[in-house]
Amino acid sequence: QVQLVESGGGLVSPGGSLAVSCTVSGSTFSINGMGWYRRVPGKQRELVAAITNNGDTNYSDSVKGRFTISGDNSWNAVFLQMNSLKPEDTAVYYCHALIREPGSDWYDYWGQGTQVTVSS
Repeated sequence: QVQLVESGGGLVSPGGSLAVSCTVSGSTFSINGMGWYRRVPGKQRELVAAITNNGDTNYSDSVKGRFTISGDNSWNAVFLQMNSLKPEDTAVYYCHALIREPGSDWYDYWGQGTQVTVSS
C-alpha cells in the first residue's frame, strides 16, 4: 500500500528557515506530480507549491520567492525549503501526490501532516 510519510517541520523564529520532506513508500506505483498544501485552523487547505514530473513548479503568491519545492530523481520524495518564514506561514503542512497503483486509477494521496510554527 502506498503511503506518504512526512518529516521536518517544527518551531522557528520569524525570518528563519525550515525544511520539510515527504517520502513515498510502497509497492510499484506511478506518480503524476507532487506538492505541498497547508491548513490553518478555521480556513480551507491551500496549495503552497507543486512540481510536475517535468520539474515545472508552481507557487502560491504568498510564498513565491521564499519557498522552493524540489523532487528527487526517482520521484520517490519531494522537499520544501522554506526561507524568510513569517508568522502567517504557521500551519499544518501536507504532502500530496497523484498516484496510480497497478490496475487502479489515479488518486490523490496525502501525508499525515506536519506542524510548522513561526513564532518568536
